[in-house]
Amino acid sequence: MKLARIGAAGRERPAIMDANGQWRDLGGQLSDIDGAALTEASLSLIAGIDPETLPLLPEGQRIGACVGNVGKFLCIGLNYRDHAEEAGMPIPEHPILFLKANSAICGPQDDLILPRGSEATDWEVELGVVIGRTCKYVDEAGALAHVAGYCVINDVSERHFQTGLTGQWTKGKSCDSFGPIGPWLVTADEIPDPQALALSCNVNGITRQGGNTGTMIFSVAQIISHLSQLMTLHPGDVISTGTPPGVGMGMKPPLYLKRGDVVECAIEGLGAQRQTVVADR
Repeated sequence: MKLARIGAAGRERPAIMDANGQWRDLGGQLSDIDGAALTEASLSLIAGIDPETLPLLPEGQRIGACVGNVGKFLCIGLNYRDHAEEAGMPIPEHPILFLKANSAICGPQDDLILPRGSEATDWEVELGVVIGRTCKYVDEAGALAHVAGYCVINDVSERHFQTGLTGQWTKGKSCDSFGPIGPWLVTADEIPDPQALALSCNVNGITRQGGNTGTMIFSVAQIISHLSQLMTLHPGDVISTGTPPGVGMGMKPPLYLKRGDVVECAIEGLGAQRQTVVADR
């Protein structure tokens, strides 16, 4: 299934894509695409609904983040060897973890807002993993059974805030609009192998990133297992799993986003998102 949240910010309605690629209104069946809707039991009920029996949503409406009321927004850094090398950082022995503020979450086509004082805002296409079953102390073999679905994430990063200000990476990762999620959530049954997906990011029509999740240092299963040793993961938690090479920081000289630029991130089978860069009003 492909699930989405359609409508104005703060007033999104849950939706499911029908066989013709049209969005059908799930508002009569559930209140949102959130942790409660992403449990195994809830997804099973949604799967039993014939989308053709649901009302069509009007075309052209805004698409919101594909998960609402996100509990934790967990991000893995330097998870592709060649990205770590372009960043001039050592290959990690364990998954590098940082958190992105939930207030950064936005829709996949919302504007990307340059924060005041930014001179080094960068792009990062990443595979997003959405938890659907509470898990703690799970092993790698059972980890993927806890996934509700997958989506596209752009882990937008302000590099000076991230590395030039004293503190953690979270500073450069959490600005408003720095967490576009979607366009839709593809349930795990449609993605038999999350380690075989092509990723790409274009900036102003030029391909800057290209890669495959098969080259991750730590697989999705390893990431979930590792995190579950540290904390309980709950339905609706989102994990961003790292980016392949080609970010602006790694270019010589570095290339960063400016007002008017257009960023397009896509992952095989999961759709594409598009942001226009604007100044903070």
